[in-house]
Amino acid sequence: MSQTPDGPRRWRLVRASRDAVPASVRRFMARARRRRLRAAAPWGIGGVIVVLAGALVWLALQTSVLGVDLIRVTGVQVLSSDEVRAAAEVPKGTPLARVDTKSVARRIARLAPVESVDIGRSWPNTLTIKVVERTPVAVVPQDKKFAVVDRFGVVFLTVDDRPGDLPEMKLAQPGPDNSETKAGLQVLSDLTPQLKSELVRVVVDAPARIRLELRKGRTIVWGDATQGEVKARVATALLTRSGTQIDVSAPEVVTIS
Repeated sequence: MSQTPDGPRRWRLVRASRDAVPASVRRFMARARRRRLRAAAPWGIGGVIVVLAGALVWLALQTSVLGVDLIRVTGVQVLSSDEVRAAAEVPKGTPLARVDTKSVARRIARLAPVESVDIGRSWPNTLTIKVVERTPVAVVPQDKKFAVVDRFGVVFLTVDDRPGDLPEMKLAQPGPDNSETKAGLQVLSDLTPQLKSELVRVVVDAPARIRLELRKGRTIVWGDATQGEVKARVATALLTRSGTQIDVSAPEVVTIS
């Protein structure tokens, strides 16, 4: 502000026209703005990503938006899908990301017919349970019923009638830690197809006192479960011989009576 004869002079700010700013200055300023924008862009994008990631984590872990709506069970025949779901103990709406798959697998593995289980997530709302059930290899008569055992000797099912496609083992108490069960299963695995076709039952009085009862009242004295493949070949070769009892407990010295 300055003094004039008519009074104090008042100043006004006037925006300069584009033509008043040299082109080189305008270009410099434009480049500077672009550099600032480029420098700030990653921070802006990063901030957006962080916000979105936080929102997704919140949705996945704290709400039922991505909660369990379906439990898909595959691989069951002995068990029902509902039995597996009940054993899984996963309430509907549980955030899928928070499901402890190892704990779920352990709970389902307690079901006797389950040999192995795999738990997975299928987004957005499905828990998948793939069950491998035990494969039956023999039955053991027990109190007018039949205990079905797998290759490990685990009893996973009891039925009223003997399944016609499974061999019978006769022993006192089947189980995976039972020595008679282990010996009987070993013998069954060593038999030739010819012996299996003639077999009525494997009788295990003790781990070293095993015999095969065949059709037409014939018996093969097996002894213990060692040298099973040799004993099986020798016994198969002697099936055409006469006699009701073949003793291969010492396969190098066979007796027939």
